[in-house]
Amino acid sequence: MPPWSSCKDLDFLVNQSMPQTDKQICIPPELPELLKQFTKAAIRTQPQDLIQWAADYFGAMSRGEIPPARERSERVALSNWAELTPELLKILHSRVAGRLIIHVDELAQIWKVLSLPTDLFNSVMNVGRFTEEIEWLKFLALACSSLGVTIAKTLKIVCEVLSSDHDCGPPRIPFSTFQFLYTYIAEVDGEISASHVSRMLNYIEQEVIGPDGLIKVNDFTQNPRVRLE
Repeated sequence: MPPWSSCKDLDFLVNQSMPQTDKQICIPPELPELLKQFTKAAIRTQPQDLIQWAADYFGAMSRGEIPPARERSERVALSNWAELTPELLKILHSRVAGRLIIHVDELAQIWKVLSLPTDLFNSVMNVGRFTEEIEWLKFLALACSSLGVTIAKTLKIVCEVLSSDHDCGPPRIPFSTFQFLYTYIAEVDGEISASHVSRMLNYIEQEVIGPDGLIKVNDFTQNPRVRLE
């Protein structure tokens, strides 16, 4: 924990750092609030390398981007996490903020802020053969596969991460998104024929999907006629 472990210490630190002089010093009006927000973000995030994190923080602000800081609600939940979890994947997805493409450097920084293992990030990058511009849904699908073991379990986790129906029923996503993810995961897996994937998708679309065009987790995990593998 840094010595300035509470925000109320900020005024004391600022006052102590000011030189004692008769000459009036003009303090930029936005500086106190800027330092206050920076201090709060540093306390919540607890970065291992404070100097590098501070450079990333102010660099993001200067570019008009969201600074690499944990939200208030994330701090307790993340404090003891060392490995990837569905909850962390949800946070990761929220940080991507609806973009389809994300640059590798930005994604790597978000990954680092969440204290996720570097070797897992590198493994996903290698398996997906990603370069500088990453298709986020593909990266997410492969990250979920590290937890899912089976394709059905992987797609279940992806649906839970992508679903916006928080506490309002079972997780569900657009069938078009499910179709894209299932096809991609099957291609990477390499042991499921394209014809089998096509048959399953046709059956689900024609016999399972309702007028809203959404697929629920139960539609492919509890339906005996849906065998994704």
